Amino acid sequence: MTDTTRQLECSAERTLYVAFELSAKTWRLALTTDRGERPRHYVVDSGDLVAVQERLGRARTQWGLAAATTVVSCYEAGRDGFWLHRCLIAQGLRNVIVDATSIERDRRAKAVKTDRVDAERLLELLVAWGQGRKRLRVVRVPSVAEEDARHADRELATLKGVRTTLRNRVTGLLVAQGIRLRLPASGRVDVSALRTWDGAPLGPGLGGRLARELTELTGVQTRIAALEGTRRTAIATAATPATQQMARLVQIRGIGVNGASRLVVEFFAWRAFRNGREVGALAGLTPTPYQSGASARDQGISKAGVARVRTMAVELAWGWLRFQPQSALAQWYALRFGHGSTRHRRIGIVALARKLLIALWRYLDAGVVPDGAIVTPAV
Repeated sequence: MTDTTRQLECSAERTLYVAFELSAKTWRLALTTDRGERPRHYVVDSGDLVAVQERLGRARTQWGLAAATTVVSCYEAGRDGFWLHRCLIAQGLRNVIVDATSIERDRRAKAVKTDRVDAERLLELLVAWGQGRKRLRVVRVPSVAEEDARHADRELATLKGVRTTLRNRVTGLLVAQGIRLRLPASGRVDVSALRTWDGAPLGPGLGGRLARELTELTGVQTRIAALEGTRRTAIATAATPATQQMARLVQIRGIGVNGASRLVVEFFAWRAFRNGREVGALAGLTPTPYQSGASARDQGISKAGVARVRTMAVELAWGWLRFQPQSALAQWYALRFGHGSTRHRRIGIVALARKLLIALWRYLDAGVVPDGAIVTPAV
C-alpha cells in the first residue's frame, strides 16, 4: 500500500454504527465501523445517556476515529417509544427506529436468544442498511405535538375498557347472589336497597366491595364524559388541521366522533400516503396469499399495521352498510357478499373496511366524496 493510498484511507469519511438492545434495567450497545471490525459490546444503566456518550468516545479512540465521525444508530421499536430517538438526534447521531418485522429470526425449533446475540443481529442489519445492501423497515416518528395529540383518544379507549370491566365485575357479583340488575348508564346504584335471592340484605363484605366498585365506576364515567365533551368542543371549533379533518369526517353519515377521532389522530393527521395501497397496508388490511407448487390459498389479511385503525375501520364498515346502503361501496358488498354465509359476510366486511379506509383518505386528501355517499354540509 502506497503512502498516498494510506492518506486517502485515513482521510476518508468513516462511519460508526451502534445498535441498542434496550431493557428495563440495562442497555447493551453493540458497535462496529464501516470496515467491518469485530463488534464491541458495552452495557450501561438504562437511561444513562452520559455513559452512552462515554462509551461512544471510548470506541472512537480504540478505532482511531475522529471526533466528528458520523454515528449511525438504531434500536427496536418498543416500550421506550420515541424519546430516545429525539435525544440521539439532538446529540448529533443519525438514528432510526427499526420495526421488529425487519429483524430476521432463526427458523430452527430452538435458537440462541440473548441480548448479545440480538444486539449483534440488529447491528448487522444496520450496517447492511447503511451501506445500501439491505432494506430496512423504519418506524415513522411523529413530532412531539403529533404524539401528544393521540393521548386523548387513547385515554378514552382505555377508560372505556376499564368501564366495561367494572360493569361486568359488578354484574357478576350480583348474579352470584341471585340478583339480576341492569346497571344504569350513570353507574349509580343504592347498594343498601339490594336483596339476595331469599330477600336478605347484602353482607358487609360484599356490600362494601360493591360500593367501592360503583364509586370507581362513577369516577371513570365522569372522566369519559369530560374527555368526550372536550373532544366535541375541539371538533366544533376546528382550530387545528387534525380537528378540521375530524369535522369533515363526521359530516359523512355513518361516521361518528369516535371513528373520526381514531382515524385522524392515528392515521390521517400525520402520515403522508402516496396511494391507496399504502393506506391498506399500513392498516394491515392487505391480503396475504400463499402459493407453493400446486398449493395455493389465502391466509387472510396481514395485520401488519396499526391495529387500532384496523379494528375501527371494520366497525365503520358495518355501520356503512346500515347508514349508507345506497352508496357504491355498500352496493358492491351486497353484490359480492350479501347473500353468502355468515363467515362469507365477515370476510367481505374486511374487504369493505379496506375500500372504505381508502375512500376516506381520498375524501380528506383530494376532496373526493365516496360514490353515492350522503354527506351533510357543514353548518
